[in-house]
Amino acid sequence: MKIGLFAPLVTPAADRRYIAALGEGAESRGFDSLWFGEHVVVFDDDPSPYPYSPDGRMPGVSGGRGLPEMFTTLAFLAGRTERIRLGSGALILPIRHPVLTAKEAATLDWLSDGRLELGVGLGWSRAEYDAMDVPWKRRGDRASAYLDLITRLWRDPITEYDSEFYKLEPCRCDPKPVQPGGIPIWIGGDNQRAFDRLAEFGHGWYGFALTPEQVTYRLAALEVTLTEYGRKLADVGVQVCPYDIPVTPELLAEYHAAGVGQVLLTVIGEDPDQLLRRMDRAAGLIEVAADLG
Repeated sequence: MKIGLFAPLVTPAADRRYIAALGEGAESRGFDSLWFGEHVVVFDDDPSPYPYSPDGRMPGVSGGRGLPEMFTTLAFLAGRTERIRLGSGALILPIRHPVLTAKEAATLDWLSDGRLELGVGLGWSRAEYDAMDVPWKRRGDRASAYLDLITRLWRDPITEYDSEFYKLEPCRCDPKPVQPGGIPIWIGGDNQRAFDRLAEFGHGWYGFALTPEQVTYRLAALEVTLTEYGRKLADVGVQVCPYDIPVTPELLAEYHAAGVGQVLLTVIGEDPDQLLRRMDRAAGLIEVAADLG
C-alpha cells in the first residue's frame, strides 16, 4: 500500500513559500503522490450544500480566501520536485474547455517527465457551473464526452470529433503525454454513473471521505460494472482520501483489506513550519503501509 497526501490549498496562506514547502517536504519524506482540489470561484452563501461538512458550508474559503488555479499550481510543484507524482483531486471536468484541458494536462505530463495523475469529478456547486456558463443538467454526460475527446487528443496524431457537447475539426494537439498509455485518469464519485465512466475511461477510482466499510460496499458495485464492460477490478487502481477521518495504523490495515492501494492523508497548516511538522507525523504511516504490501 502507498501513502500520498491530499493538501487543501487556500490563499492567502497557500502562497509561494507554503506550496514550495509542501512539494519539497512531501517528496523528501517519501510520500508517493500529492493531490489537491479545484474550485474556480466560491460563494459566501452557496445554495448547494458542501457534502463533506455537517453545516453544508465549505470550510476556509470565505472572506477573500480561495483556491489557486489547478494547472498553474501543479506546474509550479513540478518545477520544485523530481520524483513525487502530482494529482488533481479532483478537477471539475464539465466546467472546463476540453481541448484546452487536454493541452494543459499533456504539457504538464511532458514537463514533469510523466508524473501527472488526472483526477476528475463533477463538483457539487451548481452556482459554480452558472459562473462558468455551463449547464448543470447532464453534467455527467458532458464529462464522459469530454473524457472521450481528451483521450483521443492524447492518443491520435490527428483528432476529429463530433458530439452533442463538442465539435472539433481535424487538428493536431501536441505534445502528447509521455506516459505509456496516456495520463492515468482517476474517476471521483461513488454512484453508478461514476462507475460507468470509470469502466469506460478510467485507470482508477478516487474515493473521498469514505470508511473502509463504505469502500468495500462500493467496490462490490464497481466490480459488477467493470465486468459488464469486460474489465476486472484487479486491473483498476483504488485510492481513498479519508479526508477528516483520523487515520491510524489499524485503519490503514482495514483500508488495505478492503482493496485500497493508496491512502491520501489530509495535511494542512497555518504556515509552512506547521505544515512540515504535520507532514512529519503523517510520514510515520509510510512504513506501516509498506509493511501491509
